[in-house]
Amino acid sequence: MKIQKVDISQVKENKDNPRFINEDKFKKLLKSIKEFPEMLELRPIVVNEDMVVLGGNMRLKACKEAGLKKVNIIQASDLTEKQQKEFIIKDNVGFGSWDWDMLA
Repeated sequence: MKIQKVDISQVKENKDNPRFINEDKFKKLLKSIKEFPEMLELRPIVVNEDMVVLGGNMRLKACKEAGLKKVNIIQASDLTEKQQKEFIIKDNVGFGSWDWDMLA
């Protein structure tokens, strides 16, 4: 799998994403993308062979709102449908906790 840069119009939002997009978190993501767009090169959107998002729905929405014309993707075309569903869930789960003292 390699990172590709594609027209943002080619990437399709996943209508079956089980995660809600919190407006406050979305605004923070949008601000982050505008201030540090290079981040998107390090964290591409993961799509299936049909260009439907498996990981990065909120990033895709923020990229569109930020006016980006192209996005970086990784196409995970070798995953079964079951693996795609598992990826969607596991990609949206936060496993750790923040060390607030270290972040300060």
